[in-house]
This record gives sequence, structure tokens and C-alpha cells, in this order.
Amino acid sequence: MQSEDLARLAISSISFHRMRSFLTALGIAVGIAAVVLLTSIGEGIHRYVLAEFTQCGTNILAINPGKTTTMGVSGAIVSNVRPLSLADAEALERLSGVEAVVPFVQGNAAIEAGKKSRRTTIFGVSSAVPQVWQMNPSLGHFLPPDTPRYARPFVVLGSTVRSELFSNQNPLGKRIRLGGESYRVAGVMESKGEMLGFDLDDAVYIPINKAMAMFNRESLMEIDLLYAANVEGETLAKRVHTLMIARHGSEDFTITTQDQMLEVLGSVLNILTLAVGALGAISLLVGGVGILTIMTISVKERTSEIGLLRAVGAGKRQILALFICEAVVLASIGGLAGLILGAGGAWLLGIAVPALPIHTPWNYVLLAELVAATIGLLAGVIPAQRAASMDPVEALRAE
Repeated sequence: MQSEDLARLAISSISFHRMRSFLTALGIAVGIAAVVLLTSIGEGIHRYVLAEFTQCGTNILAINPGKTTTMGVSGAIVSNVRPLSLADAEALERLSGVEAVVPFVQGNAAIEAGKKSRRTTIFGVSSAVPQVWQMNPSLGHFLPPDTPRYARPFVVLGSTVRSELFSNQNPLGKRIRLGGESYRVAGVMESKGEMLGFDLDDAVYIPINKAMAMFNRESLMEIDLLYAANVEGETLAKRVHTLMIARHGSEDFTITTQDQMLEVLGSVLNILTLAVGALGAISLLVGGVGILTIMTISVKERTSEIGLLRAVGAGKRQILALFICEAVVLASIGGLAGLILGAGGAWLLGIAVPALPIHTPWNYVLLAELVAATIGLLAGVIPAQRAASMDPVEALRAE
């Protein structure tokens, strides 16, 4: 029996039992569609989180007080022997390869403009925020480049704070009260939305020395360094480490490069994508069980046909190949249909819910298609072996 004859017999058998073949392929199609849709959502979230995390720049190195092996998020700082100071920030700014430095503290206080008042997040920073954090004013300018220890009382408003306190009025040059002290509005920041739970629009930015006095702090919560694009993050981290050891006398600080942050975050998000893909793979497994069941039933129903094929000269290998071919064709058809359903569903979901990030990872799609074909092959082997091992005479007698 020629290969063309085997293919023709397999396709004719599938087309003859249309409903059974449709239901079998549907099981695989649902599995593939689930894999494609879930991994598209997972990969989309992966990219969205990374984009949110890097929206404040990529060539950034962070220094936090306290020796820790974790990432050291601002606001969750343990006490240490010698806290970070403005003098540390000034010394770091003089390092080779460092382009700008932002010393940082954060707190919460009441802000008043006329008869309106609200509480908001206060960021105490330097004038280098637009350069380091990639955040620019949409109106006016950022804090002037005063000496951090003697900076004048200027404030820059987040877009939400501006709209809440001044509505459509131009706030530039207006006086507001912040923590009981008067500040002049220098600018309004462009809208940045949320980053890892922080609403950057519902905040104001004031000079670092004013924030430290307002919150009665003697130390910084973090120092962010922007380094040149031609400088390796690890190389700069070693320079920073050497300088800080010389200044503090011991390693009572934590240095974190952006690459380290992205590596840890990326590994967590990769696990998330794999997890949602595994959920879809369960549907593929169910589809494989369906193919196994249908092929087993098919062997029982076609016993006399198998006997006739053996009687006219078909060998065991050809009978084996016939049933395996049917299983693989069913799985491939189901896989193709699942690909169309999954990719189409992801596209429609992206249109229906624009806020939900969707991105189809085609490497996972290809893997799912290969898995579907493999499942069809494996699910067809056992029934095919049973069909090939039948005695031709006994098979011909079957009704």
C-alpha cells in the first residue's frame, strides 16, 4: 500500500465520520485556543509590567540604607549604623560615569490652595528628576537647580493634584501651603499614571531639604544614580561600593542595579506566563484523551475493514500507520482551528478591553501546535497497535 493510499484512506475515514471527527478535533482546538489565549494574556501582562517598571529610565542604580539581600523598596527601610545623607549623594555625583543623582524621601501631608485642601504624597527630590526618572513637566518647569541644602520653597504638582486644587486655572506662580509652609508652584508634571502601585499623578515634588525637615528625617530613603549609556551597571556598582565603604566604614547599604531588578522581575513574570500556559495545557491533555477514546472505538467498529485490508496484502506496519495518520490528522486539524480561535480571541479581547495588555507569544503557539501533533501521535499508537495485531481471519469474521 502506497503512502498516498494511506493518506487517502485516513482522510476518507475522517470525512465519513464527520460528527465524531468534529468532536474529536474540537477537544484539541479548545486546548490550543486556551493555551494561545492564556499565554497571550500572560505575555501581555509581562510586557506591561516591565514597561511600567522601566518607564522611569533604564540606566539607573539605586542605593538604599541597610544591608539586605532583597530589592529594598523605598519606604520599607531598616535602621542602619550610618544613614544615607545628602553628603553621600554629593559624593556619588562626582563619580566617573555618573550623569545625575536624585536623593529621595517620601511622606504624606496636607496641601492647601485657597479654600481647597487634600492629603497627597510628597516626594522630596533634587532638580535632576526629569533627567534621572524620565519625568518631565507639561507646564512650567521642574525644581530649580539650587544647592540641595539651601533649596528655595518651590513645588511641582502632579497632574491629579493640579486638577483637584486648581481645576482649569493656570497654577504657575500661585502660592500653596504644604505641611504648614508656603510654597510657590513652579510647574505641573505630565501624567504618568501608576507605577507598581504608586500613583505618580497624585503627588507633589519639593526640594529634598524641605521634605527632610517636614518629615523630621535626618537620612535619605534612597539615592538614585543615572549613569552613562556606555558604562556597565556592574562596573559602576563596584565604584559606588568602594566609595560608600570608604565613607561609611562598613557595608551598611544595599546597591541594586536596574539589570538586577529586571532580571528578578522577568523571572517572576516568566513563571506567570508558564503557569497560565500550563492551565491551557490541561485542556490539551483532555483533548488527547478524547482522541485516544475515539480511536479505540474506531478500531472496534472497523474490525472487519482491518481484516479485509490484511487479506488483500496490507502489512501490520501499514495498518499501524493508517490509524496513527488518522490521529495525527485529527490533532493537526484541531490544532489549526485552535490557533485561529485563540489568536482571534486574543485580538478581539484586546479590542474589547484596551486596558488589558495582550501579546501573542508565537514561540508558545508553535510549541502548542507541536504538542497537539505529538498528543495525536501518542493517542493513536495504542489503538493502532491493537488494530495491527489483529488476526486477519478473525477480523474478517467480525460483524
